[in-house]
Amino acid sequence: MLTVKVSPKFQVVIPKEIRESLHLLPGQRMQVVQYENRIELIPERDVSELEGFLQGINTEFKREKDRL
Repeated sequence: MLTVKVSPKFQVVIPKEIRESLHLLPGQRMQVVQYENRIELIPERDVSELEGFLQGINTEFKREKDRL
């Protein structure tokens, strides 16, 4: 587990190991969520990064007989 320090301006530095593994970039926006007794940072992703994430998903379904 990594530890960070809160600066006098309430800023923290995300450790390099985590920045690299999550491919974070300077200026990238993060969502901040308070969950119970902790803070979670969720990176916002560009829509272009979603291209192909549904590839291979099964889109077949059976309709009910009374539906068109």
